[in-house]
Amino acid sequence: MLFFAKSGKKTEVRWFENNIFSGGENMHIKKGRFKRGSFLPCLLILCLSTGILSRAEKEGKQSLQALLPGLEGMVSLEPPQTYYPETLFEYINGAAEIYLSYGFKELIVAQYKRRDAADTVTIEIYDMEDSRHSFGIYSAERYPENEFISMGTQGYVEEGALNFLVGCYYVKLLCFDCEDRADEMLQTFSKEIVKRVEDKGGFPVLLKAFPSEGRLPDTEKFILKNFMGYRFLHDGYLVNYEVEGLPFDCFLIEGENRDEVQEMLKQYLEAKGASNVQKISTGYRVNDRYYHNIYLAPVNRYICGVMKIKDGNEAIGERYLAHLIKSLEKLDF
Repeated sequence: MLFFAKSGKKTEVRWFENNIFSGGENMHIKKGRFKRGSFLPCLLILCLSTGILSRAEKEGKQSLQALLPGLEGMVSLEPPQTYYPETLFEYINGAAEIYLSYGFKELIVAQYKRRDAADTVTIEIYDMEDSRHSFGIYSAERYPENEFISMGTQGYVEEGALNFLVGCYYVKLLCFDCEDRADEMLQTFSKEIVKRVEDKGGFPVLLKAFPSEGRLPDTEKFILKNFMGYRFLHDGYLVNYEVEGLPFDCFLIEGENRDEVQEMLKQYLEAKGASNVQKISTGYRVNDRYYHNIYLAPVNRYICGVMKIKDGNEAIGERYLAHLIKSLEKLDF
């Protein structure tokens, strides 16, 4: 279990736990301090104000600093802290590797306080470089039973916390000592951030290829690396289903081109062993120790499939594989 720790209070962070994707140990926030009278921080602020570009700006992207809101009645407690791949461990000890595995580029952390009260809000904006990557880390932390709200692409609230996805950014807000004002303050800050994002993006377009029948809401996930535990499988999309009392998963794997897809499929089938692989009219059926029956097929530069089909339910696996094949052939990506 992971925790944000600040002022003796803990906000639980849920993680996607299964044999496809796993989290880390304890995660702690390290709060930087601005020392008055210190020459180095003053010099840093002066440099920032005189035109030194952030990494995002150097790459022609929107600066994270530009996303931070300025709200009447709220004051910044200290200069925003910035973290990069090589320093992210200083802020989230034990969880940095998960963010790095999703292409993390930059994090900015800002803290605000209400002028006339003890309310404080901490904002974390993670630049994940690509909207698929930001969706991936967001989907790894959300649960289907979360209280979802319309914020950016999607957001959810927990006690004293609001997390949301917008474009290539994953944004997390924590409210301390806010009492019954927490929800209002968190949503006000969040809306201001969303306004400032130039490319707001949306859910990955490939999610449209998944069948709607039996699809469980808010179970969609994107796994950038080591899909199904194999290093050669990457860029995988996964959605949970339940049909006729049978829980199972549908998946898509996106390759660079048809040649790479054929190579990934070849390696996967070889890894499963010839005795566990059966050629069927629509593709392949694989017997797996953990995922039971797996149905999969290559379609253009994708591999689509259905897994966790128990014996006796083969018709469901074949039907959903056919649905995925048809969707991929019809959709114009």
